Amino acid sequence: MASPDLGSARPGSPGPGSPGLGPGVLHPGRAAGVVDLARYEPAPGLARLVEFYWLVRWDRRGLPCHEQKVLAHPNVHLVFEAPRAGVYGVDRSLFVRRLEGAGHVLGVKFRPGGLAPFSDRPAAGFADRVVPAADVFGPAVDRLNEAVLRGGSEQVGSVDAFLLARLPEPVADPSAELTAAMVERVTAGSDLRRVDELAAEFGVSVRRLQRLFAEYVGASPKWVLRRARLHEAARRADQGLDVDWAALAADLGYADQAHLTRDFTAAVGMPPARYAAGGPG
Repeated sequence: MASPDLGSARPGSPGPGSPGLGPGVLHPGRAAGVVDLARYEPAPGLARLVEFYWLVRWDRRGLPCHEQKVLAHPNVHLVFEAPRAGVYGVDRSLFVRRLEGAGHVLGVKFRPGGLAPFSDRPAAGFADRVVPAADVFGPAVDRLNEAVLRGGSEQVGSVDAFLLARLPEPVADPSAELTAAMVERVTAGSDLRRVDELAAEFGVSVRRLQRLFAEYVGASPKWVLRRARLHEAARRADQGLDVDWAALAADLGYADQAHLTRDFTAAVGMPPARYAAGGPG
């Protein structure tokens, strides 16, 4: 078990953003000028449940409030923040975080199904919601939250110890691991287009696929497929190059540019060309 000190923190590769850290953070260049970001690897005993810990620090004292927008990933997060820790389900809309004053937030990014050993509630029960962490982990999580707010990354080891102490036996859940593998397959590329293709690739029925995603992800397979395509569209737009939107729409499996524009606008709040030109957000 990791000891609760800075030496137990295992730095990982940094990423741009906030919950989700990576593709999905809108205007990551702006975010890099506002927040300091770090990732930490979980203890080995948590690696199958936790993708990484993320720490965001900011100091906007004397500066205007900054709104950071994120196209969320299909993951549940345990977030240590003021005034209380919360469990954030998959946000199927646009996640917006207002940053003012100075502070920091430490989060646990669970793999799909990673929260299941700690909660008897299906992931769908957390979707589009923030649930007090004490409802899932008991009152001790609020005491840990106070320590994290005082110590930041120095408390990564304490979070390790907290989660490890609450792991039931056995940890392995083949259904959760199958679901995590399917989500990883979708988010690693944009070549999959339809739910039935994903089901066929993993040898499961569409009905079972939908049940697994409701239980362990909190969003439908169709939503996860669409979100992966929008992440890729935003990534291309953020590269600062001229984008052939018609060609990109075809690459991502859209019938035409209009369908890509419609999906992107509904999710982000502006058309992709305006976003690429540095539109607000």
